[in-house]
Amino acid sequence: MLPTEHRLRRREDFATAVRRGRRAGRPLLVVHLRSGATDPHAPGESAPLTRAGFVVSKAVGGAVVRNKVKRRLRHLMRDRVALLSPGSLVVVRALPGAGDADQAQLARDLDAALQRLLGGGGAR
Repeated sequence: MLPTEHRLRRREDFATAVRRGRRAGRPLLVVHLRSGATDPHAPGESAPLTRAGFVVSKAVGGAVVRNKVKRRLRHLMRDRVALLSPGSLVVVRALPGAGDADQAQLARDLDAALQRLLGGGGAR
């Protein structure tokens, strides 16, 4: 599971990532990335942490399905947060097909979107 300190909580942080970040869409999800953004809420001189947030609407399914998708995405982001530069903000928005997808399909789409945003590849 993604540690609590790596999760986006504030509405302003979600808005910053979505409005000022880059976007990569895949069939099951859309990833917004704001690279190396400084956190105005971070205390002290420590390096800001990379943080991720998740948006799963009712179009994905009922409450049980939405929570399952969020848990899967948080688990997948746990291993990928180290790939991003410190202070980055990531918002993963699940599309309606994500409710029917398995873990491997979500992982493929997440990896492809992150690779595209990090400059590792073109559109696939």
